[in-house]
Formats: sequence, C-alpha cells, structure tokens
Amino acid sequence: MTEETSGETSGEIELSYELEEKPPLPKSILLGIQHVSVMIVPSTAVAFIVAGAIGLGTGDTAYLVQMVLLFAGLATIVQAYGIGPVGAKLPIVMGTSFTFVGAAIAVGGEHGLGAVFASLAITGIVVEGIIGWQFDRIKPYFPPLVTGLIVVVIGLYLIPVGMDYSAGGVGAEDYGSMLNLALASLVLGIAVLFNLFLKGIWRLLSIIIGIAVGYVVAAALGIVDFSPIFEASWFAIPRPGEFGFVIEPIAIITFGFLFLVSAMETVGDMAGITAAEGRNPTRDEFRGGIFADGIMSSIGALFSSFPVTSFSQNVGIVNFTGVMSRWVVLIGGIVLAVLGLIPKIGATVAATPDPVFGGAVLIMVAMVAASGMRLIFLNVEMNRRNMVIIATAIGLGLGVAVRPDALQGLPQAAQTFFGEAVIMTALSGLILNTFVPGESSPLFDKPEDTEDPTLAD
Repeated sequence: MTEETSGETSGEIELSYELEEKPPLPKSILLGIQHVSVMIVPSTAVAFIVAGAIGLGTGDTAYLVQMVLLFAGLATIVQAYGIGPVGAKLPIVMGTSFTFVGAAIAVGGEHGLGAVFASLAITGIVVEGIIGWQFDRIKPYFPPLVTGLIVVVIGLYLIPVGMDYSAGGVGAEDYGSMLNLALASLVLGIAVLFNLFLKGIWRLLSIIIGIAVGYVVAAALGIVDFSPIFEASWFAIPRPGEFGFVIEPIAIITFGFLFLVSAMETVGDMAGITAAEGRNPTRDEFRGGIFADGIMSSIGALFSSFPVTSFSQNVGIVNFTGVMSRWVVLIGGIVLAVLGLIPKIGATVAATPDPVFGGAVLIMVAMVAASGMRLIFLNVEMNRRNMVIIATAIGLGLGVAVRPDALQGLPQAAQTFFGEAVIMTALSGLILNTFVPGESSPLFDKPEDTEDPTLAD
C-alpha cells in the first residue's frame, strides 16, 4: 500500500453523489435520517440486551440507550470529517457492536457495569491505537476464514437471547405465553415479508416498521408501561462514571481481544465503502478509521456507552443508493447525537415490551450469522484444511457458550476469558489458520468480496 492509494480494483458503481459532494439540504436531511433509521434499532439493541441480562431497571436502561445514541452520533461525525489523524474521512456510520455483548453480560453480571466500562475505557484506545499504528503487520492474520468465523459465532450464540426475549424475557411470569409468542411472530413476520417482497425504503426500514407495529399493538393491549417516558426529561447532560469504575484484569484482557475483532470488522466495512469508487481504502483511511473506533469507544465508556464500530447495513445504503457523500453521513451523525441528548427517546426505546424486541433481535442476530457465512463461502475454498478449521472453531465457540459449566474446573479468570464464544472461536481459528499449512484468500486485497454490507452488524 502507498500513502495515497492501496490499489485499484474493478467493480465501481455509478455514484449519484461523490465523497465531497453535498446534495441539497432537504434531500441531505432525508438521506441522513435514512441512515439513522436502519441502524438505530440494532445499535440500541446492545444496551437493551445487556441491561436486561444483568437486571437493570428502566431508568438505567434508558440512560444506556441515551449514551449509545449520543456516542454513535459523535463517532459518526469524527469518522466522516476527522480530527487530525483520527477518522477515516469516509461516509461511515458508527453504532454499538454485538461483538461485546456476551463479555459485557458476563463481566457486568459478576463484577458490575463499573468493571465493564473501566475495561472498555482502557482497552479501546490502547488496543486499537496499537492496531492502527501496526496495521500492516497485523492484517495478514485475519483473512476471511478467521473474520467470517467470528461473525458467524457472534450471531449464533446470541440466538438464544432473541428467543428468551420473544418468549417474554427470562424470569417473566408469562414466559412462553401465546400472547408473547404472537407479538414476537408479528414483528418477525413483518420484518421478513417487507424485506423479501418489497423494495426501496420499505425494505430498508423493514425491521423498524415491524417493531413500530408491534409496539402499537402491545400498547393497544395495555402491556406497555408509559410512565418512565412521561417521567423522563426532554434534555439531559451525560454524566461521567454513572456506574462507577472498577479495575478487573481479566475483564481488561477479554475486552482487549474483542477490540481486535472489532477493528477487523471496521476494516472490512471501510473496504466495502471505497469499493463503491472501485478502490481499496488508503493506509491513512484504514488507520484513521481504526483510531476513531478505539478512541471514541474509550471516551464513550467514560460516560457509560458501549463500544462503537462501523455498521455494515449503512455501507449497504451507500452502495445501494450511490450516495457516497460524507456530508449526508455527517447529518446522520448530528441527528443521532441530538437524539442521545433527549432522555425521552431512550425511555421510549427502553419501554419496548420484551416479545416485541425479541422478534427483531432474533432476525438481526441470525442475519449477523448469515453475513459471516457469506463472507466465508465467497472467499474461502471448502477443502479439508479449511473445513476442519471451521468445524473446530465453531465447535469450541458454541460449546463454551451453551455449556459454560464444562469449564468449571478452571480458575475463575480463565472461565471468564475462555467462556466467551467469540474469544474461543477467534483464538482457535487464528491459531489453526496461522500454523496449519495452506493459505486463505486475503480479505483486504479483495474488497468486493467482503462481508455483504446489506446485512446487519
């Protein structure tokens, strides 16, 4: 790679608006809101899932949602226009990643959210700073075989979470009731049908339309608690250290490894963005994007936001619409940041009934797994070597996820680290792919073959 370009590729699309072009302001606002619409549900889902798993109340959940929106918006602004070397200066929409969900639940449940956010604040800037600095040396170790396995397992091990929400939430008195299953099925059905049989904006907004319909039906049936929304203020300033800070070494190691995974996701999405121009990202774009990933995640953690990363479905919007204008994405980032300063928005999202949310979570996490499968099938030859690596990595990753008690003979710190499905899958896939003879096609030399950007993050 050179400083100016990392290589030309074929496959550019006809762009309606190029990188530095600005559509008329009314159109720019609508295009920016469209970007927000397709990522706001999966982005806030991370806060919702973690809060529900560790038993937070509605008020704390609403605050987490508020911070997720605020720092997704700020990180999007930084990625689009940059601050010095920080930011790719590309139309990249940022949001919270499912990569960190399992570890956040495990660490938060055992040590509290203070340990989660302290670890994130430390590891984000350190790990992704090193990755950005030494990017050329690190990237060969994460070909499509390894990154695809990571994405597959992220989706697969979260499917039980979606099922629990669909049934009414763990511990609910009406868990598995016909009403809960009907609400979840309604949301899931609308999302699937709109996505498969409609086009344009109706397809892009299929999930949020499903949730909206489910929300309205649940409200009509009297199972939505609106009191937290009425009690929430219209404007609030973020509060640093809302859940305190606790230093836990094993949590720092765990999240540090996951930031390595997150960086590779962002690298793939940057390649998907620039593929619209028929090129790979430059070295400065790669490094700036990774720096923004880590630094904004660390700053956000100080205010109780989960880590931010690039959102693949928004890469899909760029390629689908031909609108590559970073001005449009800047507007989307501003909208997200403003929403994050309005607690009523967070309270409204937090009031979503579990089965309504579950129908959407189920399809979102399954689509994550599907996108990882596509990444593998398009880029990896299904020979004996690669199939054994895939089988081993998925077997170990899902094994510790569904049977965590199998590790009870290990020290507690080792149980926390190796009990994470993403870590076990990534480590086994990375080690086997590195030391077993044979090669995988390099992801970063073929951006047109990266993860399908139309799929959920």
